[in-house]
Amino acid sequence: MDELKTATLPGDPTLPSSTEELQQLIKASTGNHKYSVEDFFRNPEKSSYQLSPDGTHFSFMSPYERRKNIFVQKIGEDEATRITSETERDIGGYMWVNDNRIIFIKDNGGDENFTLLAVDKDGQNTKDLTPFENVRIQVIDDLEEEEDEIIIGMNKRNPQLFEPYRLNIQTGDLKRLADNIDPMNPLDGWMTDHDGKIRIASKVVGGTNTTILYRDNEDEEFREVITTDFRVSISPLFFDFDNGSEMYVASNLDRDKSVVIKFDMATGKEIGEPIFAHDRVDVSNLSYSRKRKVITAVSYNTDKTHYHFLDKKSEESRKWLQSQLGDYEIAMNSKNKDETKFIVRTYSDRSLGAYYFYDSEQKKLEKIIEVSPWIDENDMSEMLPTMYATRDDLLINAYLTLPKGVEAKNLPVVINPHGGPWVRDSWGYNPEVQLLASRGYAVLQMNYRGSTGYGRDFWEMSFKQWGKKMQDDITDGVQWLINKGIADPKKVAIYGGSYGGYATLAGVTFTPDLYTCAIDYVGVSNLFTFLTTIPPYWKPYLDMMHEMVGHPEKDKEHMTAASPALHVDKIKTPLFVIQGANDPRVNIDESDQIVRSLRSRDIDVPYMVKYDEGHGFHNEENRFEVYNAMLGFLGKYL
Repeated sequence: MDELKTATLPGDPTLPSSTEELQQLIKASTGNHKYSVEDFFRNPEKSSYQLSPDGTHFSFMSPYERRKNIFVQKIGEDEATRITSETERDIGGYMWVNDNRIIFIKDNGGDENFTLLAVDKDGQNTKDLTPFENVRIQVIDDLEEEEDEIIIGMNKRNPQLFEPYRLNIQTGDLKRLADNIDPMNPLDGWMTDHDGKIRIASKVVGGTNTTILYRDNEDEEFREVITTDFRVSISPLFFDFDNGSEMYVASNLDRDKSVVIKFDMATGKEIGEPIFAHDRVDVSNLSYSRKRKVITAVSYNTDKTHYHFLDKKSEESRKWLQSQLGDYEIAMNSKNKDETKFIVRTYSDRSLGAYYFYDSEQKKLEKIIEVSPWIDENDMSEMLPTMYATRDDLLINAYLTLPKGVEAKNLPVVINPHGGPWVRDSWGYNPEVQLLASRGYAVLQMNYRGSTGYGRDFWEMSFKQWGKKMQDDITDGVQWLINKGIADPKKVAIYGGSYGGYATLAGVTFTPDLYTCAIDYVGVSNLFTFLTTIPPYWKPYLDMMHEMVGHPEKDKEHMTAASPALHVDKIKTPLFVIQGANDPRVNIDESDQIVRSLRSRDIDVPYMVKYDEGHGFHNEENRFEVYNAMLGFLGKYL
């Protein structure tokens, strides 16, 4: 069957980018605006600040030849030393391992096969620690008490299966700590105790069940603790400080919303009442002090992020910072080992905020740098938490951003469904949204059914509802804006990436009269080919995806009906398609199918492909190009 055919890599060479048309769109995007695309999407001068474990240095990312690289600066001095020289792609992330050595990750052109490197704080002794082809790494534990070792996960022996290794960051020596050799019942997670010993593992059983495994020490074999259907989540957070078999977990066992609660790995039972629960949202984040061995706070996300403090010292510290920093959200980005010095980050819906150095013992707070000083937050638009009801009376939480200084009446609107789909949109600064608002567009982001954080029932309502009730939730959001008089019904666009790209394609396919134009960014177009081209490390979850998205044989009729690429004859809305050629999650063939089919009907569709990108554009020059083209496209049709 054609719909089951595996896509070709890395794309159809007969479908090049629409270079001339894209250049026209980019040219059309220019105008007399206070802020340019480059203002919203340029790399910050300095970002991603971290403290060294001894608290004597801080590090940050800063552009070098337009790519984010790592710099180190001694606290109290003005000069910083660049310690990396990456020029092909931004460094993907980094962390201090000891007082002298830093590890960082990078991939190749967006393929997400991250490799791990290490470098001294003076830029010397750079070493590729995982010089393996087509291997992806993950950091399991930085082993705070160990100077020269960390624990990583790596799919070196089988691309589908990750195994834990103890890695020497000086020599690159590796020691495998456990085997993961059964693809039918694979181990898919590992957790250490406070001493850096792997004591917890999780296993996929029978395709759709999850088993938590436990052992008292690393010399023992793992034993099964509890097996649940994948819809039930018992997520270990960290071990208790006194009882070696007790853990703090986020659990929705026998309940709808996840709570933070203690769990005994020896008995497989929850202990007592939840430490914290919320009636509207899941609670899954618990902080602790490693030095003082106390739990400190629970955070949860309703309209914004909120905190419930469990420790007086942490609460007093937060209150003091809030008194100094005013009406901004506060994030503690990094701290030294003694937990006396911190990197603090502020932000809001209208500002990327600033970094501060905080000495808690001296009650001293110093601003390090504004993240984007070239943007005046007073020019930006508020992101307003709101909600609306769907046709089946489900309440959808959403965020509405209105262009500043304009009456909220009869506006051109961009509907912006999030990707995932099993994540959620949250309140905060979003450069895409602010760019669109600065050009006069209202923007609606909705947490349609299936968005996570709202409980198990809300999540399960999305199963096998791609293009159906999930899409209805988005459609109902458009109708809500029209009924309130906010949206001009003749000027509604839809734009999204990943699942949001799918929702964009579904919107113009299954509600062809609703949208004036549409932008699909790395979006799924064909549910059959999407499920056959997922990366190998997603394969252990394929049965779960069949439960959530659809089974190609059992649900063939439903999946056919929900695949925009199989119904392109219904598409009449002007469409702009964007794709990274190296995308491991949404294969380039998903975009090729749509473009090829539309062009075969003599419908021109601008198509931007970047061969140095993957699931979203990360290189600065590509971001500039794509958002300028998007503005030109929206301007042309809205």
